[in-house]
Amino acid sequence: MTKTPPTTASAFLQLARLEAGLSQRELAERAGVAQSEIARIESGKREPSIPTLQKILAGAGLELRFRLAPLDDHDQVLTARHARRSKAEKAVVEQRHRRNVEKFAANARKR
Repeated sequence: MTKTPPTTASAFLQLARLEAGLSQRELAERAGVAQSEIARIESGKREPSIPTLQKILAGAGLELRFRLAPLDDHDQVLTARHARRSKAEKAVVEQRHRRNVEKFAANARKR
């Protein structure tokens, strides 16, 4: 069984709900939608329209704001650089990344 990748809407919704300290059911009641709708969005199985997302976020006491800003292509530059690496270089970089994540997680658990 393949896992559905998270979407931007699912990340926004989960973050908003957790920050507000609400269960899916509580948020659904406040937003006037079914709990199953919240679950489908959070799981990435449904991508809501912007008005629907705004309505649900309002139930958590938050609003979605948009603004235009100059393009920051930093991530694209790093992705292109990584794509040019040899298989061996990629393995070294990925192992270094795993070690860094493990150290970060270990330090976070200490707090």
